[in-house]
Amino acid sequence: MKEITVDNNPSEARLKQLGVAHWPTWEKEASVFPWAFVTTEIAFIVEGECVMTPEDGGPATTFKAGDLVVFPNGYKGTWEVKKALKKRFKHQDGNFVKCAFSRLKIWANVIKLVGK
Repeated sequence: MKEITVDNNPSEARLKQLGVAHWPTWEKEASVFPWAFVTTEIAFIVEGECVMTPEDGGPATTFKAGDLVVFPNGYKGTWEVKKALKKRFKHQDGNFVKCAFSRLKIWANVIKLVGK
């Protein structure tokens, strides 16, 4: 499985070039949950701290406020949001409708598992 990459100190010029200020925002309280990325996502962490552990047992990745993170298409793992997270994000491949539909299917499966 491809690994998450983290830039711990992106320059203001790089953030501006990427257009981070115009990306949508996602927020999540401290929690633990599974996730699968169906597109490559680049995210700028505005607030909080998180540990992502890959499903395949590989090394966990920690990221925090100020980090620029790339989640590769196909990455599956568990989010452990240690401090409430706020990120700005952009999907680099695929399209948003496909991504949204795939995430709905993932959550439907999570709900089935929790209900058992």
